[in-house]
Amino acid sequence: MMESEVDKKVRDTIDLSTPAETPDTAKENALPQEELDRLTDELIAAFKSVFDPEIPVDIYELGLIYKVDVSDDRDVEVDMTLTAPGCPVAGEMPIWVENAARSVEGVRDVKVNLTFDPPWDPSRMSDIARLELNMF
Repeated sequence: MMESEVDKKVRDTIDLSTPAETPDTAKENALPQEELDRLTDELIAAFKSVFDPEIPVDIYELGLIYKVDVSDDRDVEVDMTLTAPGCPVAGEMPIWVENAARSVEGVRDVKVNLTFDPPWDPSRMSDIARLELNMF
């Protein structure tokens, strides 16, 4: 039986020398999804325990946490901001966030990066924060 031109093109694009990667053959030290979900939930809960002393709302609901990366080794890197560059707790709040993240079981190391790009504004607040501050 003669191989069609389409069959030949498909065969040429498939590398039969190495098996396709599946979730089972993915990087051995990758975090299982269940563990990543648990860490995510517990990190959010930890961030919700940190409050801006001038605003009676936690930093997570205020939208001060911009990004959280969890590595396969359970190292956590947080990008966060403050409501204003002149915030009186600018030197302390990143330490509070670091300590909160370190309190989560399984977290190995934590690095907190403070950024003002983009600058924080009230549109970053959750509906929960808006409700608490009567901003509806």
